[in-house]
Amino acid sequence: MENRSHFDGGLLSYVGWIILGSLITSCTFGICYPWALCMIYGWKINHTVIEGRRLKFNGTAVGLFGNWIKWLLLIVVTFGIYGFWVHIKLEQW
Repeated sequence: MENRSHFDGGLLSYVGWIILGSLITSCTFGICYPWALCMIYGWKINHTVIEGRRLKFNGTAVGLFGNWIKWLLLIVVTFGIYGFWVHIKLEQW
């Protein structure tokens, strides 16, 4: 059986998105970090093909921003302990 799953993104394109995301985050002092994450996640997911079907990213920065505020508050309330779960929550989002 032929493996029809692959990733068709290029290194230079990925580096460009990372630099753009870093610039956006730096210029806004971290406020637009959810937008940068959505750009990078969107690029990764939109360039992934599994079983011959291209994945499509449909997340929004506004939706992530609301979760991001909630997660930051939980990190503050738990004195940083919740920070260990933020990466997992981000993947679930």
